[in-house]
Amino acid sequence: MYRILCLIILCSFCAGAAEPPAPYGAVPSARQLQWHALEFYGFIHFTVNTFTNKEWGYGDEPPRIFNPTDFDAGSIAAIAQEAGMKGLILTCKHHDGFCLWPSAYTEHSIAASPWKDGKGDMVREFADACREHGILFGVYLSPWDRNHADYARPAYITYYRNQLRELLTGYGNIFEVWFDGANGGDGWYGGAKEKRSISASYYGWDDTFALVRELQPNAVIFSHLGDVRWVGNESGFAGDPCWATFTPQIEEDAKALNVGIRNGTHWQPAEVDVSIRPGWFYHNREDAKVRTPGNLMNLYFQSVGRGASLLLNLPPDRRGRIHERDAQSLIAFGKRLKAMYGTNLAAGASASASNVRGGDKRFSAACVLDGKSDSYWCSDDEALTPELVLELPEARTFDVVSLREYLPLGQRVDRWALDARVDGAWQEFACGTAIGSRRLWRGNAVTTDSVRLRIMEAAACPAISEVALHHLSGKSIR
Repeated sequence: MYRILCLIILCSFCAGAAEPPAPYGAVPSARQLQWHALEFYGFIHFTVNTFTNKEWGYGDEPPRIFNPTDFDAGSIAAIAQEAGMKGLILTCKHHDGFCLWPSAYTEHSIAASPWKDGKGDMVREFADACREHGILFGVYLSPWDRNHADYARPAYITYYRNQLRELLTGYGNIFEVWFDGANGGDGWYGGAKEKRSISASYYGWDDTFALVRELQPNAVIFSHLGDVRWVGNESGFAGDPCWATFTPQIEEDAKALNVGIRNGTHWQPAEVDVSIRPGWFYHNREDAKVRTPGNLMNLYFQSVGRGASLLLNLPPDRRGRIHERDAQSLIAFGKRLKAMYGTNLAAGASASASNVRGGDKRFSAACVLDGKSDSYWCSDDEALTPELVLELPEARTFDVVSLREYLPLGQRVDRWALDARVDGAWQEFACGTAIGSRRLWRGNAVTTDSVRLRIMEAAACPAISEVALHHLSGKSIR
């Protein structure tokens, strides 16, 4: 009798408990999931180019020209944080070879500059400022060095890795290591003043990546063969769709990079790198060409809103400050973005679905409203085109919808549509391809008391972690 009672209790406990679905295709690593959560962070291009008015230095620039008059890393980090950026990546060494830290392996560094009488360390000041303001710090180290005499020779690889080791061991936690794709060409090269070419295997990326993994295991690597891929342009937009999966290639295809590859072999999401000005480095002739808050919002929707990240460049001027026009535009954009996300107009809604995996409340429709990144609505394996309905407490007006998939299970949804109930009938107001980390729809204002998400096509049962409604002004209009 006791055994029967235990069996009844066990069966009652297990009733309604369903197994999570199997992952589909390539899936993100733990470090990639942490990177996805950032979405928006900044690039800092600052070197001798700032003082020569160039974009690419030749490599013969004397360190004495690098002398910012009012440098303040804290001010730069504070502006980035106020705008909503989650981190900063500093060009510790650009193609000209000048190092913003006192590297033990070269004299072509900040130690030979008049700034702080050669005793400064700009990488240190940026790293400390980021920590002080609660944002992350990343490093850019150009593989191409137009100053070094041994570039394109085996000895340079040892030099390069020694410098990489300095950056990855001397400045605390690094969230991203950025390897530029610009490689080989003419340069000073220790006075040779010639053109040098390299082979695809020259850098020995496998060993270089292994060094990053050893020293900064939580850092993502930006590279054509790394954790994060280039989006294929520097204009500020990801493709529509922009799949997070990709099949890495030695020879880059800009179109493929822009849209990704559905069912690619690797989880290699796109990063959209773009500058707030026409150039990557500061030029006073561009002071009237700073992107407006509205333009920055467009970039956000065309990058983060398509599942990529937005890496926005903020070039310090010759003072070592973010120019006032850049800061003003960036902060105004950040305020609009914060206001938009500040109110979720789906709050208080009741959620239902045409199918819930195993009838288990752990996968119920309500999961899309709980604000938790580790919960999700999911259907049974055979239910590939389920529907989810949000019944709002009253009619509400929105012009932005945020959809998110539960990424540890892969990118599962191919096509989706959104409907609003108007005068008792469903009317479609949006549709698209792919969801991924975040899919933002923005359009004409919709007023309704019910919203329906229809999964039109999926490679595996969908796992949706968020359906949120927003108004771009940040206020609900009723």
